[in-house]
Amino acid sequence: QVQLVESGGGLVQAGGSLRLSCAASGRTFSAYSMGWFRQAPGKGREVVAGITWNGGSTYYADSVKGRFTVSRDNAKKMKILQMNSLKPEDTAVYYCAADQTRARLSRRESEYDYWGQGTQVTVSS
Repeated sequence: QVQLVESGGGLVQAGGSLRLSCAASGRTFSAYSMGWFRQAPGKGREVVAGITWNGGSTYYADSVKGRFTVSRDNAKKMKILQMNSLKPEDTAVYYCAADQTRARLSRRESEYDYWGQGTQVTVSS
């Protein structure tokens, strides 16, 4: 198993930046493909970004392309989501997730095996 803990959320004005971290513990972090999801109030959870086990491939939702960057440091068992040019519509709880199929970049919640508890991001206008 792997345990995931997100941090770095908070309140920011539109146009600002936040850096979310996902710290992993347990089994080998590099064995997992990693995803970021978010859930806004009253909406379902949606994929934001993903990165394969070695960082060789990444994925971004259209709504965040050019503004968000996902990266990972397997030695530190850490994944980062750098969020720039934030908009009010980015307000949501952000979740870190791990997929045991390490070369896959899944957009589906059901294909992720482990989840963090989430961190709140609020962007004011």
